[in-house]
Formats: sequence, structure tokens, C-alpha cells
Amino acid sequence: MTSQYWICLTCGVRYPQAVHPPPHCPICEDERQYVRPGGQAWTTTAELAATHRNVLQEEEPGVWSIRTEPTFAIGQRAFLVQTPEGNLLCDSVSLVDPETMERIRELGGIRAIAVSHPHYYSSMAAWSAAFGDAPIWIHAGDREWVMEPSRNIHFWTGERADLFGGISLIRSGGHFAGYQVTVWPSGAGGKGVLFAGDQPQVCLDGKWVTFMYSYPNWIPFGPSTVKRIVKSLDGVEFDRLYGAFGRHLVSDAKLVIARSVDRYLRAIAD
Repeated sequence: MTSQYWICLTCGVRYPQAVHPPPHCPICEDERQYVRPGGQAWTTTAELAATHRNVLQEEEPGVWSIRTEPTFAIGQRAFLVQTPEGNLLCDSVSLVDPETMERIRELGGIRAIAVSHPHYYSSMAAWSAAFGDAPIWIHAGDREWVMEPSRNIHFWTGERADLFGGISLIRSGGHFAGYQVTVWPSGAGGKGVLFAGDQPQVCLDGKWVTFMYSYPNWIPFGPSTVKRIVKSLDGVEFDRLYGAFGRHLVSDAKLVIARSVDRYLRAIAD
């Protein structure tokens, strides 16, 4: 048998090359995720490429979403954010294939990568290697959840990191200690865009957001955590929010978050 990269079928995170798959996936064994009833299962990068493809879609000038079809693992989307100073890959997907790489090169390539939290780490090391060892920005609070080490990972500390093209990372904590959101002031026609991953999560009606410690296991946050998450966005201007699953707030995102917090706190009150 030859050594190959193994990818968890449930969370989509890639592990280092090995002849045999890892015995378990710590990310799925954590209470925020889950191990499927049939037990831990794996695929390989070659098997994934043979059965899936990525679709790029322009969401607005300068923002392209990347999703895998058919849906794989958690099913999140990544976003390519184009700026005059280079492009940022915001979050990540598991499939890294030649067709996607060529399309992204046509759009200007990738200068850096920023991944909101461990559930979306997927094949971030492969994305980095494919684009000139682009630095991967992850908050140091989530260092322990990196399953595939890479020399290109930059663990930052503090509450805010300014990148390039006006883009900033904000540590909001909550879902994970180092959970980070990405802010792009030039988006939405200059009104600002928040790439939130799944915190806050856009609800199915597209009119509200919510907050959860674990979405698959339905574990909510208490009031102090929700207030702290929202407070991290004080002074950050944005009008639009892109969620990880194709659900977005196209306008008034800050207002929607504020009233959603009020609804959430009323719902969990004694």
C-alpha cells in the first residue's frame, strides 16, 4: 500500500499522509461534532476528486463562493475575496483539484487563507501549498485542533489582526476559543461585509441569526457568551453577512444580529 492523504467523511478535515487512516478523528469526537452511528469512516483525496467537483459562483463584485457538489462532509462553502493587494481565501473546502486551482489562478490566485474554526480546516494545508505556500491565518486559541501541521500556518494572538486590502480578522470566540470572523470593508458597495462562517448562523428564513455551541448536538450558549460574541463586533462596520451554507444577509446585517440577540436571550431566559 502507498501513503496517501486521508479525509474524515464526517467533518471533511484532511490528515497527514499515511499508509493507513488514523484510528480516530479528535474533531468529530469532540462534543461539538459527532461520530456517525456506523463509526469513524474515511476517504482519500483521490477518491474525493473522482466523485465530486467544486463550483465557483460570483456573489458580488470581488466575492466568489466555492462549494463542493454533491455536498461533502459538513457542506460549508469557502469564499475568495478579491482586493487590489491580493486575494484571500476565507474558510476552506476539502476538495483541491486542478480545475478549481486553474479557475482561481484566473481570478488572481490566493495571497493568504483565513479559516474561521476547526470544523472548516478541511484541506487548508493543500490550498496553501497549491498557491505558493500562502500563509494560513488561524487564531492561536485553536492551535490544538490542527490535525495536519503545516509550516505555512500563522497562529496570531489578540483580538484583531489586519491583513491586506483593508481585510481584518476578529476573534469572536464562543463556538471555539479562537473562532474568527473576517471583515471586508470594501464589500457590499463599500458598506462592508462580514464572513461569519456559522457564528452567527443565518436562520432558514433569512431574517434572523442564531448562536450555538454545537449545531449538530443542539447545545446552546448562555447569555454571557452570546453578549461577548456580539461585543467583539462593536465598532466593526458591515451591512452584509455571508454564511457558510449559502444563507446570507444581503443588507442590514448588524441590525438583524442585534434583534436576533434580543430574541435569543428572551428564549433562554428562566
